[in-house]
Amino acid sequence: MTPSLSELLMTRRILVCCGAGGVGKTTTATGIAIAAARRGRRVLALTIDPSKRLAETLGVERNLTKPVSMPADRLKQAGIEAPGALETWMLDPQLVASRVVQRLAQTPEAAEKLMNNRIYKSVSSMVAGMQEYTAMEALHGFIDEGRYDLVVLDTPPSRNALDFLDGPRRLGRFLDGRIFQIFMPGDDLNFIQRATSNLIGKVLTAVFGEASYKDLQEFFEMFSKILGKLNNNATTMSSFLANPEEVGFVLVTSPSPIALTDAFFFQRKTEEMNLPFKAFILNRSQANIADRVYPSDDLLGPDPTPLQRSALTKLQKLAELEIAQVERDQELLQQLQNRAGEGALAMALPSLTGGVNDIPSLLQIAESLAGNPPTP
Repeated sequence: MTPSLSELLMTRRILVCCGAGGVGKTTTATGIAIAAARRGRRVLALTIDPSKRLAETLGVERNLTKPVSMPADRLKQAGIEAPGALETWMLDPQLVASRVVQRLAQTPEAAEKLMNNRIYKSVSSMVAGMQEYTAMEALHGFIDEGRYDLVVLDTPPSRNALDFLDGPRRLGRFLDGRIFQIFMPGDDLNFIQRATSNLIGKVLTAVFGEASYKDLQEFFEMFSKILGKLNNNATTMSSFLANPEEVGFVLVTSPSPIALTDAFFFQRKTEEMNLPFKAFILNRSQANIADRVYPSDDLLGPDPTPLQRSALTKLQKLAELEIAQVERDQELLQQLQNRAGEGALAMALPSLTGGVNDIPSLLQIAESLAGNPPTP
């Protein structure tokens, strides 16, 4: 049986929203978060990079150090009342990484020493997967804390979102690799390994200079201990994200061929990675045509003027083009439903004149996604 989106936002602990850039993914994720909060759930909207306009609409600032609630007046306008709650936060990989170091380092002095290390300060560009590791760690912390009933995760554009999901495995592979071991000479090395390490050390000292090579050794030696602990959390989250009873992946797309190509690519990857894909959401289309009226001769009355007839004819030609677009998008929506498969759904959002840039328009998105909340 295919669950409705309303059921998903009331039963899952994480909903992951993915999609190509420019399809309205962040707006859709926010609509889902509002819909859940209006139904009494404590919700965190966790985004990678919210638009400035959306942040202003929600009444929150960007680049904060922790999640913050929407202002009371915005919560009231959105119809969110206790026990429902909605907090938002833009994920800051550097901030999360620093907090991880402070929490997992053996001593406060060791944490400070590592964070002052020149190599550590540029680690996000040095180690592939580091940002994804910190994102996974932040998600683990929020779930483990139990403060929220639902976390709505707004990911980067879809192919980068795969980096977020695959980051722990890639970085774990790096830790097990020979490059990492070069900087980790230890007493358990055999004679050949120690001699090789010493030789490489001399070469790298000549290349980088003694101070830089010592920074490298210090970084790898200290950070390896932290990553060993961090890897357990990432492994836990990888398993958690594959649990269809706790997690749902929602893919936002538009009729654009580029967006659809990314959507189908991502869906294939969720299948390969055994992740619970739950919904296609078609945005920026004409598939949802509720209450739309088309021009007909009845609009002119019994005695229309030539000018009125001419205007109506032009309107009808435009309406024919719109009808063709509606039929195309409704056919696309059916194709998405067929492609979604058993246990997943496809739905279309309404096309709002003027875009989504205030609380009332966000409410329209929320209600379209999940319907009106039940009356207490």
